[in-house]
Amino acid sequence: MEQLEALNSSVEVYQNTQESFSIPLIPLGMKETKEIDFSVPFKDFLLEHYSEDGNNFQDEIADLMDQRQACRTPSRSVEGVELLANYFSQLALLESRFFAPNRQIGIFFTWYDTFTGVPVCQQNISLERASVLFNMAALYSQIATRCQRHTATGLQDAINALQASAGVLHHLKETFTHTPSYDMSPAMLSMLMRMMLAQAQECVFERTALAGIRNLFLSLLKMAQEAAKVSEMYEGVHQSMIQTPIKDNVPLFWSTMAQVKTSHYRSLAHYFTATALLDHQVGPSDDEDQQEKAFSQLYDSMPDGRAPLQLLRNKEDRERIGKAHLRRAILEHEEAMRMCALCRELQRLEVLQDVLQATHKRSLAKFALYEHEDEFTDYMEAPDINAKTEQRAEMDVPAATKVKVSDLFHRLGPLSVFSAKQRWTTPRTLRLLPEDRDLGFTLKGDAPPQIQSLDPLCPAAVAGLREGDYLVGVGGVDCKWMSVTEVMRLLRDVDDSGVDIRVVSMMDSSLPLPPKSATYCGGKGLPKTYSMICLALDEEEKPRGGARGRARGVAKKPSLLSWGLKNKYKSASTLSLPTADSANAPPWHKPCPAFPSSYNDSALY
Repeated sequence: MEQLEALNSSVEVYQNTQESFSIPLIPLGMKETKEIDFSVPFKDFLLEHYSEDGNNFQDEIADLMDQRQACRTPSRSVEGVELLANYFSQLALLESRFFAPNRQIGIFFTWYDTFTGVPVCQQNISLERASVLFNMAALYSQIATRCQRHTATGLQDAINALQASAGVLHHLKETFTHTPSYDMSPAMLSMLMRMMLAQAQECVFERTALAGIRNLFLSLLKMAQEAAKVSEMYEGVHQSMIQTPIKDNVPLFWSTMAQVKTSHYRSLAHYFTATALLDHQVGPSDDEDQQEKAFSQLYDSMPDGRAPLQLLRNKEDRERIGKAHLRRAILEHEEAMRMCALCRELQRLEVLQDVLQATHKRSLAKFALYEHEDEFTDYMEAPDINAKTEQRAEMDVPAATKVKVSDLFHRLGPLSVFSAKQRWTTPRTLRLLPEDRDLGFTLKGDAPPQIQSLDPLCPAAVAGLREGDYLVGVGGVDCKWMSVTEVMRLLRDVDDSGVDIRVVSMMDSSLPLPPKSATYCGGKGLPKTYSMICLALDEEEKPRGGARGRARGVAKKPSLLSWGLKNKYKSASTLSLPTADSANAPPWHKPCPAFPSSYNDSALY
């Protein structure tokens, strides 16, 4: 836990290396996973379910494993995001091809919690999809921290990346609702979304102030409300972080940084307001209506219940309220510096220390200009400043979550027909002998064509052809992707000697219950590093009448189309990071007693 917290606290690793005076952003660390060998389970499933020789799909399986390996260490760039997006979309196709709702294929997906390091192991491919989506959001946040925030283009890129990160997290929360990993729990995802949007709003403020803040009444009030908006959003982030059980797992660096930024931007809001009131008086050439409107929107209620224009015209009132805002600004500066001193990680951020000290000195110098020793002052309390922004940071679900990819196992046939939820007979080879160019049946449907209007006395029916069979081959030509017209073109020129055709029949999809699986947390005899684990239980080894666990079903997701080029793997992946040693992995295939049914997904939160 301490090592993970130190990793999440090392923001300098992700920041842009060029000189900058912007307060660092908080990146989200990526989840780590173990290697998976798809070869044996996929080959067995191809032979058993599709009656295909798995060795004929060795290249496709190798491409899939290469793609997953590259996704473990993607580069912090657009190419890295595309790599994760392609694999995420490919997983939807794999789920439909190989993961039946009523059986397990024997592949265990293991992912580690990014905050606690606790592993979660399941046969459910939804864990794999959710974890890849989480890493996509984390990658967007890391890209944002590396943007050049001293330029307008860099700030806009950071805003876009942070909004995309929040959008991916929202999509993850809404799509995968029962993922048994704490870092992907609804409460944690909600907090992470708030944090990404708050950082995006901070970049909006920096972009507004990039060209310089003009010392004009209206400009200063505008910046005051923009700063108040950033402070308001970070306060909401901090409130989320201190809720149970989030506070027990979020790094102290994160919650302290949220407090520091809350006080820092609140102090800026009061400083800008004080400067507007102290440095500017309503003159004959000023637009009183415009100033009155802007000033009236600054507070929920005017000080002393007086009219806005009346306060603006009175020099003493403006100075009294302005000095109250300066005192409030100094207090907020000191609070930010006090919180910063309590965290070792923040003390090491020299840029943050410089920014806090510079803004504090600026407020003190401003206050010294208006402080008179012989003056009796009514130390009024400065009212809160209403938050307002011209561009509100909003979640943006990127198109990367819906990338169209090509099906790696395209040769199996159309996914709408040849999927894991359908059961098929072994392909049968029949000799088709036309009589007077009459086949004895007609074809219908899309690829592959289906037999209909079968003459029960024709040679094909006698040989074993049945109504509703799918025609998958004609004379050695694969017809799984052919239309009726294309297949009829092959059958049109068949002579009296006939031609061999291959057909398959759909079987009843009801299967006996598969070996049970459960997600288990804790328990004596299990190492701490495996406190969450999914074990397969052999149904045949249970005595009759014994307790039976509930079979875990795999939730079906809509499939997506087409994936990108394999050649992008190397360019989009960085060097491999150290992975957990699997030498001490639990004995998956040993007989295990059934876990109580109370150990389900919801019990993990």
